[in-house]
Amino acid sequence: MATDILQWAAYLPRSRANGPGLRSVLWVQGCPFRCPGCFNPEFWPFTGGQRGAVGELAERLLAEPDTEGVSFSGGEPFAQALPLAQVAERARAAGKGILVFTGFSVAALRASDQPGVRRLLAATDLLVAGPYEQERPCRHHPLLASANQNLVYLTGRYRDQNLGPRRVEYRIGAQGVVTVTGFPAKILTV
Repeated sequence: MATDILQWAAYLPRSRANGPGLRSVLWVQGCPFRCPGCFNPEFWPFTGGQRGAVGELAERLLAEPDTEGVSFSGGEPFAQALPLAQVAERARAAGKGILVFTGFSVAALRASDQPGVRRLLAATDLLVAGPYEQERPCRHHPLLASANQNLVYLTGRYRDQNLGPRRVEYRIGAQGVVTVTGFPAKILTV
């Protein structure tokens, strides 16, 4: 895949359920982990979703002037580390905070010799690290889906900040499609 093209699954311009404050959220397409009980199994295949140029995606995120930050989820963000790092660097240069949800451990990411991984880590303020383990649910923390996951503060931006309550957002699109995001205890079916 080209280093200036990102395969992405979904975009939400404004959310309060995917990190501290009001933020934009970009879900990438493709995940090598395929954790049982994953909230987004439709994002596992590395095909599908949409392809977008790094510059266009960065501009889209920056078009939301009152958002505090950007969250990257998936799929697996570090599976497309180099193009995502470029998006994160542009957002961070514009003053946005960067949060990344990943199935990798922080030790595995720090041990990586891939330049894209190092760049994405360097552009990240807060990392939610570790695979989802459905047998170890975390029902109260605002950002952890399972108890094995860790918050890794890579900068001081969010270190002393209240991460807020655990939230769920339900959105009804123009075609009547209901989208659920955040950390629901269980999914409501319509």
